[in-house]
Amino acid sequence: MLVIGEKINATSKRVAEAIVNKDAAFIGGLARQQVDAGADYIDVNTSTGQGLDQEIADLKWAIDVVHQAVHAPLCLDSSDPQALAAAAAHYSGGELMINSVNAEPERLEPIGRVAAEREAGVIALVMGEGGIPRTVDERVAAADLIMDHLKRLGVKQEQVYFDPLVLPISVDTDQGLVTLQTIEHIKSRYPSAKTVVGLSNVSYGLPQRGIINRSFLLMAAAVGLDAAILDPTDARMMSMVKVSDMLTGKDPACKGFIKAHRKGILVE
Repeated sequence: MLVIGEKINATSKRVAEAIVNKDAAFIGGLARQQVDAGADYIDVNTSTGQGLDQEIADLKWAIDVVHQAVHAPLCLDSSDPQALAAAAAHYSGGELMINSVNAEPERLEPIGRVAAEREAGVIALVMGEGGIPRTVDERVAAADLIMDHLKRLGVKQEQVYFDPLVLPISVDTDQGLVTLQTIEHIKSRYPSAKTVVGLSNVSYGLPQRGIINRSFLLMAAAVGLDAAILDPTDARMMSMVKVSDMLTGKDPACKGFIKAHRKGILVE
């Protein structure tokens, strides 16, 4: 399971303050904490609502700060294609992931071109102009539109990380199953593509969210989930990542699980 660390995100008040105040020590510390906890990528979102020019400047600053702190690849996160293109041009690291596109042509075209040029992974939300689809078939149809467009731009299937969209089950208790079934359909349809979820969305509005998130991770892993955007400093969650790899055949001879046990980092 690929782990994308979620903690450098301006939706957090403390992170937003650090971005505005250019608190490099705080942002760099968050990056180190996540990598030390096992994150494979660090997601970086600097949108503080101060306009496009400021978001681009903040993204570039954060990229430099995180690269000084850790050697992990980044997942550049923005809702604005121009911000993503500018940040990708500034990025001097190796591997890169872009978060995100959807089926809207005005997003697919510019971000798809960047992904093709940089050979970057791209997170693709299975939705279009009408918002988040409620059914599996509608989400798969959006995935088809995205893949067709990205393929024409030269993006390889294995670069695409489809996000099947996790909606809070507190709002609609059917949505957990819809997400799981969407993962299954996408993995069957595009075997070389990957799937990724923003894990904590599933438990929004409910008590004891950790139990829900960890349980959903295991269920999603069983139907083909490849990556998750989560808090890697949650030791119980990272323990479930090790378990999910072992139980789905991604940990040959259980070596990863046993190594984590010997290090004493597994938490029941």
